[in-house]
Amino acid sequence: MVIGLGEFVTASLLPGMNMTFFSPTDCGLGHCQPRMMQAHELFRYFRLPELVDFRQYVRTLPTNTLMGFGAFAALTTFWYATRPRALKPPCDLAMQSVEVPGSDGARRSALLDSDEPLVYFYDDVRTLYEGFQRGIQVSNNGPCLGSRKPDQPYEWLSYKQVADMSECVGSALLHKGFKAAPDQFIGIFAQNRPEWVIIEQGCFTYSMVIVPLYDTLGTEAITYIINKAELSLVFVDKPEKANLLLEGVENKLIPCLKTIVLMDSYGSDLLERGKKCGVEIISMKAMEDLGRANRQKPKPPAPEDLAVICFTSGTTGNPKGAMITHRNIVSDCSAFVKITENTFIPTSDDTLISFLPLAHMFERVVECVMLCHGAKIGFFQGDIRLLMDDLKALQPTIFPVVPRLLNRMFDRIFGQANTTLKRWLLDFASKRKEAELRSGIIRNNSLWDKLIFHKIQSSLGGKVRLMITGAAPVSATVLTFLRAALGCQFYEGYGQTECAAGCCLTIPGDWTAGHVGAPMPCSIIKLVDVEEMNYLAAKGEGEVCVKGSNVFQGYLKDPVKTAETLDKDGWLHTGDIGKWLPNGTLKIIDRKKHIFKLAQGEYIAPEKIENIYQRSEPIAQVFVHGESLQAFLIAIVVPDVETLGAWAQKRGIVGSFEELCRNKVGSKVCSHPPELPFALSAKCRDPCPPRPLNPPRE
Repeated sequence: MVIGLGEFVTASLLPGMNMTFFSPTDCGLGHCQPRMMQAHELFRYFRLPELVDFRQYVRTLPTNTLMGFGAFAALTTFWYATRPRALKPPCDLAMQSVEVPGSDGARRSALLDSDEPLVYFYDDVRTLYEGFQRGIQVSNNGPCLGSRKPDQPYEWLSYKQVADMSECVGSALLHKGFKAAPDQFIGIFAQNRPEWVIIEQGCFTYSMVIVPLYDTLGTEAITYIINKAELSLVFVDKPEKANLLLEGVENKLIPCLKTIVLMDSYGSDLLERGKKCGVEIISMKAMEDLGRANRQKPKPPAPEDLAVICFTSGTTGNPKGAMITHRNIVSDCSAFVKITENTFIPTSDDTLISFLPLAHMFERVVECVMLCHGAKIGFFQGDIRLLMDDLKALQPTIFPVVPRLLNRMFDRIFGQANTTLKRWLLDFASKRKEAELRSGIIRNNSLWDKLIFHKIQSSLGGKVRLMITGAAPVSATVLTFLRAALGCQFYEGYGQTECAAGCCLTIPGDWTAGHVGAPMPCSIIKLVDVEEMNYLAAKGEGEVCVKGSNVFQGYLKDPVKTAETLDKDGWLHTGDIGKWLPNGTLKIIDRKKHIFKLAQGEYIAPEKIENIYQRSEPIAQVFVHGESLQAFLIAIVVPDVETLGAWAQKRGIVGSFEELCRNKVGSKVCSHPPELPFALSAKCRDPCPPRPLNPPRE
């Protein structure tokens, strides 16, 4: 028979099959004479051995050739087994969210099988108390909370030790007359440390609610919160904070405060001062001993019960106390686990570094995820300047960060690349790693990791598997570079206190920057019109509104503010302006409330100006302010203690930190650079720079 080229291989593998083959020797100028050939004759024609003679053929090959074949096969096998593999995304990255029918364009996570938001990932974890109990079981009573003293290794408390101490603290509160009820509020005024979590779990064991306080709120705001929440007992870490509270009692500013529990040691003078103004001062150890002597049976909360009153600092007016339930927090934790279930689930081998304030929901949600999975939490020493030392000692696998720290890392890395060759190598290596990122590959064992990025990874302990950033926008350039350099799963989230920290998160496999990911499985998100800023939902732009199992219950004793933020249909209005991208992810592009008009009619977005100035090396913090009756802006700048000296030395200026702050060069640092464009809204396209401020006159 006559066969075509496509059939040749099939036919040749069937010995004994007759076929017609046109041999070049059989062809004349105008014709060809076909002759019948067997398949085995074709092998001879092409000078290939028959299959039965293959062994003999191999024996005729030189030893060097055989060794070469073996080496090639070994290298091929090794490459195949160790080649970098992209993380498998949990959904189609081109469609990460799905529109919910009949919801005015609202979108949900593509990971959900229905339009109902996710509430619980584990059936046996519906409250934070149950989450900790699960951690005790899965950890097999492994290490739970760790702390260290300077130049010392971490010391650990086991899960059962933490549970025992928590029950003792909770029992002591009951013995002192506090109720095991979700309307019983207990204050915590302390930095991150093991006692913070012990007190928290002690309150949850008996259905009480915690009210965190923190230094940056200021004395006036702390006084307001204590009175608003009617806190009669506050746990504090240091005597200085106890004295601050006693001063408020002495001045009759916080008459409700009756007991202060101190974690650190204190002197008799503090006891006397408390006694004079009617406040009992008691140590943390004494509270534990009191509870151990009067042990009470746990009275766990229900999912709908309040867990925390988290006061937001805000920009104007008094802080607002967001009422957040166990269900709110557990659903947010569950959504994170749902997103990463195929790529990252914490285990008892994982370790978290705790340095972001526990008074904020971001850190608290991360720690709840860790405790639920039996992982370890190691606390920093309390001094941010020693954080790098703590990282090297702890070697964490999970590292939550904020953009400010990422910016510092980025600037320091490129600042150390101070020669042309170093900068070229850093750029070249980062581009190679970024190319892998675009393919979905995350690793820290490439040639570039060993040559260039190993020191960067070692500075964080060398074992980081997952990082997550939130709380503020992060530059796409910074995020992309650090994702490549650190070689770990690096997620970016978006949310606020009122939605229990998170409502959007990037999805495994999508390592592109410039967006905050898709809606988390616990949330549904829609955009609504902001006509005064020309943002329309029909164009895929508008104010970000959130609905779901993680949305808070309202503000404590403040129905007016609650109604402004939470509408009658249960939608949380964030005040942020978002834009849907074609792949179903959300991009935050503006802020609704943070714009104002100067006297000459210019619209100003101060946060954009702050973000630009804050990238300046000697600046730690900057606050930009303006008023509609004035034609200029003012700024309050906090210099960076760590970098100001080196920055000044490069410019030939020497002096102490205080002297440098008084130096005239400060005005040059904070002056308006000519190349800096004004950050204005879409309504003002042709701005004129405002005139400089004359402080003595204005």
